[in-house]
Amino acid sequence: MRGLWPLCVALGAVAAGASAGGGGRLSAEHSAVWGPGLRAEAALPARYFYVQAVDAEGQRFISSPGEKAFQVKITAPEEQFTRVGVQVLDRKDGSFLVRYRMYASYKNLKIEVKVGDKHVAKSPYILKGPVYHENCDCPQEESSAWLEEMNCPQIIPQIQRDLANFPIVDPDKIAEEIPQRFGQRQSLCHYTIKDNEVYIKTYGEHVGFRIFMDAILLSLTRKVKMPDVEFFVNLGDWPLEKRKSPQNLHPIFSWCGSSESNDIVMPTYDLTDSVLETMGRVSLDMMSVQANTGPSWEDKNATAFWRGRDSRKERLELVKLSRKHPEIIDAAFTNFFFFKHDESLYGPIVKHISFFDFFKYKYQINIDGTVAAYRLPYLLAGNSVVLKQDSIYYEHFYNELQPWKHYIPFKSDLSDLLEKLQWAKEHDEEAKAIAKSGQEFARNNLMGDHVFCYYFKLFQEYASLQVSEPKIRDGMEKVLQPDDDLFPCTCHRKKVQ
Repeated sequence: MRGLWPLCVALGAVAAGASAGGGGRLSAEHSAVWGPGLRAEAALPARYFYVQAVDAEGQRFISSPGEKAFQVKITAPEEQFTRVGVQVLDRKDGSFLVRYRMYASYKNLKIEVKVGDKHVAKSPYILKGPVYHENCDCPQEESSAWLEEMNCPQIIPQIQRDLANFPIVDPDKIAEEIPQRFGQRQSLCHYTIKDNEVYIKTYGEHVGFRIFMDAILLSLTRKVKMPDVEFFVNLGDWPLEKRKSPQNLHPIFSWCGSSESNDIVMPTYDLTDSVLETMGRVSLDMMSVQANTGPSWEDKNATAFWRGRDSRKERLELVKLSRKHPEIIDAAFTNFFFFKHDESLYGPIVKHISFFDFFKYKYQINIDGTVAAYRLPYLLAGNSVVLKQDSIYYEHFYNELQPWKHYIPFKSDLSDLLEKLQWAKEHDEEAKAIAKSGQEFARNNLMGDHVFCYYFKLFQEYASLQVSEPKIRDGMEKVLQPDDDLFPCTCHRKKVQ
């Protein structure tokens, strides 16, 4: 995926070699503004764009010119009130991420970016609408137009890899066979999307996590006409369809994949929820973490850091290693659930700390939980270097990550972790560069628009493999759009058929 969503095209206008400077007077004229939040059609739960500070000589700032250097104001010129929440997030590297969440839809939006009383770059930016907020049910009828508006890539390699196992999909066949194979022992959702409406039937006792899948499907159908498609989602932690299965593989969508399974991976429920609820009920998301990456590299605590629960044996070993080498690793449990808590071996349970406080430490240890540790996107987005355990498990983006470029790998049994930490300490500039490269990957590939593109492309390509018409099966119920919107919108498009 790296390179498919270029972050910084607009900065081509900034003087070559500028990254080396940036200590002069902040220039409104030379500073750059770009990003999807400047396009009316690119509807997201929280829209966003970037501002890069540049000085009067055309030199790009590489440290913060001050968190209040830029002032951003968003208004709807034709309206008496503008119901938009705005935050300017200082990324401490000379760039800012501006995010805004609309609580109503507007004919037009005006975005002003200023330094003092001077407009920055081409400000004010006029978004000629309608500009729809997240709850507005007004899907773009042409999927190709939506993909272009969202700047989605033509090909996503992980989707190609996953779907290669399923040259054809027979909805009638899987509707009968998957519940027979998995329905008694697993928690599953059977979905049909038909005429842009979502229908569901659940199997198993523990189906509470359907809320995350329901939410992304409803959000997608509000934005774009989805293909008619029928599929099964695994709500459990572990992938279901084993690689050693007979030729009769069944397509199962899961939030986590493994080298031992053939499940079709999606962005995790955690990342999906954080995208949908950015500037809502979540405090940790791919935008907020970019403004909370702790001290500069040189001022970070030169200790490796980890906090979490006891969901894997290697985590027990990590905490024991930390107690043996406390000057090198600070690792502790926040709670025990899976194993017996022996305080003489693992020390006391410690209080939870803010995820943002992780970045006070230079080295972040990422170690599996029940499956892949779903915190990796946020760790990468910081400015600490990630040491990642070798693992059979992966999220939707892991195959695009490169060891020694985006993270430092260590063996699954932790046998070389101390050695890798020693290498990082002795090669500080290289470790810092790996941290920066991992951060750029997260910024360029794991934002909200990337997550929406991934889901849509996955369903679109899966739907093209179907050899019979998806059906609303017996026992399915309709998943309803939320009806608690305080500011209903009027859709300018004709009704999707």
